[in-house]
Amino acid sequence: MRVPKLSVFSTLRQSLLAQSKSNSIKSIRALSTIPLKSKNLCPQQTFVTQKTQFRLHHCSGNMLPPRIPFSEDFFFRQLFDTESSTYTYLLADLNTHEAIIIDPVLEQARRDAQLIKDLGFTLKYAVNTHMHADHITGSGWLKQLLPGCKSVISAASGAKADIKIHEGDKVEFGRHAIESLATPGHTNGCMTYVIPEQGCVFTGDTLLIRGCGRTDFQEGNSKNLYDNVHSKIFTLPENYRIYPAHDYKGQLESSVFEEKRYNPRLTKSLEEFVKIMDNLNLPYPKKIDKSLPANKECGVYDIPKEQ
Repeated sequence: MRVPKLSVFSTLRQSLLAQSKSNSIKSIRALSTIPLKSKNLCPQQTFVTQKTQFRLHHCSGNMLPPRIPFSEDFFFRQLFDTESSTYTYLLADLNTHEAIIIDPVLEQARRDAQLIKDLGFTLKYAVNTHMHADHITGSGWLKQLLPGCKSVISAASGAKADIKIHEGDKVEFGRHAIESLATPGHTNGCMTYVIPEQGCVFTGDTLLIRGCGRTDFQEGNSKNLYDNVHSKIFTLPENYRIYPAHDYKGQLESSVFEEKRYNPRLTKSLEEFVKIMDNLNLPYPKKIDKSLPANKECGVYDIPKEQ
């Protein structure tokens, strides 16, 4: 499944332009039924009739934009590992039943495999956003539990996998696909995955809910993380949902809109951000000495023997 490397954001630009055009057409049709003096309009909203075409201005830059609804043939499930506070995401095409899983955890591989079987899906790819330091990936065990599944990770990660991807590559399942943005900073191999049609962004450890991944080990670089978040993630449409690899406070999701305004680290200047990251004084990751060697091998050892 190695696809030719695309120019940066080329597929995203095309998807967003098509989506924007579609949304504009829907808005025009909806507005044609609104009376001129509707009480629902705020003072900043104006539109002029000319062959039933309207122009609508935004009410306020501080209003949360409407979410993009999932298409009827798209399946989404968010799963959780309590020990590492890791989110795993199961995505599928409901017509073809092809599925992918993002950031699986070794100890939850049996759970995930059973869910996939129960739902009648075929797991096509086990995808990692980066080479994790706080848990062992479930990719290796899922390949054994669900034969035919292939592992996927960034070529810059330094880890083994069946398929190594670069920015601009797509990972396809049925008619759907996640599109890859290279967002190093937490690690060299960090990838952010985007599904424009569904308005979803899977940010791994690069961008967390009101936070970000640490940059004090494993090729961490605060400036790179800051630059990649601002130039690649924060330039996506503001109503895109953000799904991170971890959360430690029980939050399930965020949005580009929210993180651009309320992330306590990434709303600072670059200089302030670097200073914050240099002074976190976080403890040494508990599982890093076990997780990194295993994840370099795609988690193919330390798999429980009771299969």
